[in-house]
Amino acid sequence: MQNVNYFLLAAAFNGFLAVALGAFGSHGLKTRLSEHYLGIWQTAVQYHFYHALILCVVGVLWHRSPDNGWLNSSGYLFVVGILLFCGSLYWLALGGPRWLGPVTPGGGLCFLLGWLCLMVSALRLGRF
Repeated sequence: MQNVNYFLLAAAFNGFLAVALGAFGSHGLKTRLSEHYLGIWQTAVQYHFYHALILCVVGVLWHRSPDNGWLNSSGYLFVVGILLFCGSLYWLALGGPRWLGPVTPGGGLCFLLGWLCLMVSALRLGRF
């Protein structure tokens, strides 16, 4: 599919998923998980939604500069961050194996690097 804005597509999918998982946590898991694990679930939902929104921004900026490597890197890092950070927290909250714990900071690192790439991209967009 040529000229498909994958970042906007990822933003829409992840926004939908964050809302659905947030509702599932509030209604379906409220009586099944302890407060501790519900807190982990809510942290995952919160970061999931924040990064779905920033993916939307990346998708809009992508139309202005689709060949901007820094911008593209930021979008990919946000997607990987959602998978690693949020995904591992969702799984841990549901009783997943404890070896997932070290995966979460890797996702957080992806988020940080994504924000740094977006910052460099913003500085460079002014030069085009």
